[in-house]
Amino acid sequence: MSNAWLRRCAGGVAVMAVLAGCGGVGGGSGQNPAGGATLSTMGFGLVDEVAQVRVDLANKAIAPDVVQVGGSTFDAQQFLSAVASGTAPDLVFLDRQLVGTYASRGTLMPLGDCIARNGVDMSQYRDAAVQEVTLDRKVYGLPEFFNNRVVLMNGAALQAAGMTSADLSTKDWPALAAAAAKLTRTTPDGKLARIGFDPKIPEFLPLWAKANGVDMISADGRTANLDDPRLLEVLEFTLGLIQQQGGWGAFKAYRESFDFFGKENPLATDKLAAWPMEDFYLNQVANNSPQVQLLAAPFTDRRGAPIDLATGSAWAIPTGSKHPEQACTWIKTMSDAPTWIAAAQARAEKRRADGKAFTGIYTANRKADEKIFGELVRLEGQPVFESAVAAVLKAQDSAFTLPASPAGAEFRTAWQSAVTRVLEGRQPPAAALEQAQQEAQRALDSAPGR
Repeated sequence: MSNAWLRRCAGGVAVMAVLAGCGGVGGGSGQNPAGGATLSTMGFGLVDEVAQVRVDLANKAIAPDVVQVGGSTFDAQQFLSAVASGTAPDLVFLDRQLVGTYASRGTLMPLGDCIARNGVDMSQYRDAAVQEVTLDRKVYGLPEFFNNRVVLMNGAALQAAGMTSADLSTKDWPALAAAAAKLTRTTPDGKLARIGFDPKIPEFLPLWAKANGVDMISADGRTANLDDPRLLEVLEFTLGLIQQQGGWGAFKAYRESFDFFGKENPLATDKLAAWPMEDFYLNQVANNSPQVQLLAAPFTDRRGAPIDLATGSAWAIPTGSKHPEQACTWIKTMSDAPTWIAAAQARAEKRRADGKAFTGIYTANRKADEKIFGELVRLEGQPVFESAVAAVLKAQDSAFTLPASPAGAEFRTAWQSAVTRVLEGRQPPAAALEQAQQEAQRALDSAPGR
């Protein structure tokens, strides 16, 4: 995938494959003017007011100690080396799908004592997010954002083609392929001028799999299911969508030309008709091109029931943290409902001062979201964004995640690499998935605690 698809710091949200998206490494050796300890972090950065407000409140909770943030993204090799050498950061911010991998290696602390000692209300967090950070019945992280996926559509393109959002339902795959073909545009010399429907593979393969009744890994995170015939059907269908739109080379090159996060984004420039996408993109549209005719609808399975692949990040405490008690209080505060609400209030005020729509912040904290979307999100008179937010909230009720796994990183590499080989024409779908199954299961079988 292009860097443009992976870069995003909007609201501090993370794409599945990029940890924190704009994270950081903070050193713990700096001077603290208040005289307390300075805690170090990895994987988090002060990218906007949502991050800043929460960090300020969390630092207040551990004063005179302070957490120093800022720098580059989470780096797996650097993290493991730091833990092994006794120089582990005090806190780490990482993709929830990787928590199980590092927990099984003994590099993350179980948070049972932390949760009990600080009175962390685990019921405030969404069940799916907690499942991602729970391995062998032990919690290893406190969840942050809750990234939902819905189908976003270019209303102007649909209207010009005499179509409605129902024509792009993921319930009927043959009809979806036909609609994608109708919406695809090419130049007189055969080059892509508009993508009709982007299936967003490899990264959204678990969503398509769930739509076809497939769980790619067992509930305990230890048995791969990548050679399931229904997953093969998924890969063949999504590959077919891309092939009918010029093939992977042309498709990928055209998509990489998008100014995806600017005013000349593919909706504003009519370069993309529809695609499944994370909820954060509502904020990007409201910020950069509020005039576009954006439509949103839940992704559905083949029976028409809404489904939502949820991902996100989590705060964890590395084994060897020199200040685990302060770290626990800090991450508890960062993920508490009052902290999220204060951050959302700051974002809402900034958006309104700029004359822009506030489309909300989707967190893994249910209590926070109830307040944010019940009181702070005010979209009356803005029907485009009001209906889009409603679609995300509807999808959120049917969210699922991939379970925590002691080899989560290796499992993801196996299936993503398989899809990439297929897209690049280096391997047929069946062979690629069979290889991925063998690679993934080998990693799962050899993972600690098997």
